[in-house]
Amino acid sequence: MHVPRATLGILMAVQAVTFPAKDGATFAAEVKREVDEYFARTGRSPKANLAMVVKTVTLLAVTFGSYFAILLAPWGAWVKLALAAVMGLGFAGIGFAIVHDALHGAYSSKPWINKALGRLFDLLGANGYLWKITHNVIHHTYTNIEGIDEDLTVSPLLRLSPTSPLRPVHRFQHWYGLLAYAGSTLFWVFSKDFKYILQRNLGPYLDIKHPPGEVVNLLVTKLIYYGWGLVVPLLVIDLPWWQILIGFLVMHLVAGFVLGVVFQLAHVVEGPDFPAPDASGRMADSWLVHEMRTTADFARSNRLLSWYVGGLNFQIEHHLFPKVCSVHYPAIAPIVESVAARHGIPYHAHPSLMAAVRSHQRMLKQFGPEAWAARDRSALATA
Repeated sequence: MHVPRATLGILMAVQAVTFPAKDGATFAAEVKREVDEYFARTGRSPKANLAMVVKTVTLLAVTFGSYFAILLAPWGAWVKLALAAVMGLGFAGIGFAIVHDALHGAYSSKPWINKALGRLFDLLGANGYLWKITHNVIHHTYTNIEGIDEDLTVSPLLRLSPTSPLRPVHRFQHWYGLLAYAGSTLFWVFSKDFKYILQRNLGPYLDIKHPPGEVVNLLVTKLIYYGWGLVVPLLVIDLPWWQILIGFLVMHLVAGFVLGVVFQLAHVVEGPDFPAPDASGRMADSWLVHEMRTTADFARSNRLLSWYVGGLNFQIEHHLFPKVCSVHYPAIAPIVESVAARHGIPYHAHPSLMAAVRSHQRMLKQFGPEAWAARDRSALATA
């Protein structure tokens, strides 16, 4: 699969991995046809509906209402700390349920609406341009392929695939792994985007040359976020500076934990594979079948969770139909599952949030202490 230059900006694309063109073509055509028939039959648009708009307004009101209450309300430190935690949940919800759809072009059929809502990502301290490269293109194309999928390299402290480097600290990752995700948004807003914009190579792409305008946009929007997120509270709130910093940390630790855990439950759980290309860079399955083999749903019957995470618990449907708004994933999931069953293609799903979390914990153990023990046994056997 070749990614057009226009998708990524000015860079050199390297076709490191290829997928067979014909295998799985019947499944692809059938699942697309049946999902299209669903929208035609119901008369629904595949983009956002009123429920999605209400959710958008609710999440924005809760998040920024909490922010202004922290700034202006005459409440004590503990109440404001609780509101900072609410803001963290709001940050994660906006990322899950609004920005994720908008940056995929799934929220609206009008590009300007997607672009405007996608700007929330920059407002919250991240960078939409780099997200489109690392997530929309690299992750969605090369899902669970070690060395290419950037989502498998979230931290040196975590080993999330069977072929990534094994370090001594990974012997304990099943104990600290979930907590480690809490630092993900702090790393994101202060380091990750700068790291990516400076890298010459990213995923399968070499000698990247980012548009100067995007570099400037990153710097400007980071300063805007640091301004409203840190400087304004320090100037306005009548509390000691260290208490304000604690609130800022709590907000990010809550957001990071929720975002980090939920994103891992889609791919680093029992069921999904971690396939590798052969010596010529060719994958065994077509791209659509590859997505089915490397992705999982969870807690599909949990309406409240589905509302909050914006379809992140319907990752199979999202990977197959990234241009469809997440509000429709619960309806099209049975269609995808039925077509997959008819073609003998796996459909991975965990029944609840906790079942998926426990499965992720077992994967952390498998890739950490169990892999280390297997390495020790192999060393003894060859000694």
